Amino acid sequence: MNETTKTFSDALVNFYNDFITQLPGIGLGILIIIIGVVIGSWIGRFATSRISNRTHDPLMSRFLGQAIKYSLIVIMIMLALRAAGLGAIATGILTAAGASAVVLGFAFKDIGENFIAGIILAFNRPFDVNDTVEIGDNFGKVKALEFRYTKLKTFDGKDVYIPNSDVLTDPVTNYTEDGFFRWDFIIGIAYEDNIEGAKRTVLEALRKEPNVIEDAEHENFVIEDELATSTVNLKVYFWVDTKDFRRMALITKGNVVRNVKEALEEAGYYMPADIQEIKLYRGEADFPLRINKEKLENK
Repeated sequence: MNETTKTFSDALVNFYNDFITQLPGIGLGILIIIIGVVIGSWIGRFATSRISNRTHDPLMSRFLGQAIKYSLIVIMIMLALRAAGLGAIATGILTAAGASAVVLGFAFKDIGENFIAGIILAFNRPFDVNDTVEIGDNFGKVKALEFRYTKLKTFDGKDVYIPNSDVLTDPVTNYTEDGFFRWDFIIGIAYEDNIEGAKRTVLEALRKEPNVIEDAEHENFVIEDELATSTVNLKVYFWVDTKDFRRMALITKGNVVRNVKEALEEAGYYMPADIQEIKLYRGEADFPLRINKEKLENK
């Protein structure tokens, strides 16, 4: 019993002596980690600012800045372990990381895919920050590109986090890349009205709306769309600026619809409601029909 106690006491004394011997190295290692975090954060912010100024791309600059920051922090942690006399632990971490790469690859397959997709999207992607995009069933403004996901802010206030692998593989519709979007709507005029005159009236109303765009590349036009039950339907196509999509684009469409209606009414065009005509033939009516003669006479 005394020998066991002595052995345990000697072990504690040896551990204490070794700890005191390595204490300066451990302190130096902790100092290196603190300095590494500070320097890594500063260099990350500096890289983000420089890349943003050169590329004018806040998404890529923020992504690369974070990548540089965390890479420097990992390097400084490895140096700190060696400075603390724990080089074997640093080597073991690197060896274990390499040996477990295959296992972790299967275990964290989705995380790895999203991380690699994030790197690809940082350099080559179909949108910029504040662009209005549609990715799958998600529609909104791009707010951030992180290591694992792309953040969208929908127009009804929802924050949607889409995995980068989905962004890379799914079709992406960008409504604001070139700043233009074409709206359309249908308006019906009476059969007896002059169609060409109505089309000219509609185009004149479009030109009076300041937020409607018309140039050589973006042409506004009106075509005959359908011979409906009681109207000749005209389809109106016009271009708007989508940098403030969708609010301003929707307001512009509402203004255009109102202006076109008022212009046609002022020009004397009649826009009848969709009237359904019912014809009853003798002997084929399956229900009784009663006509109030007093009401007809009062009218």
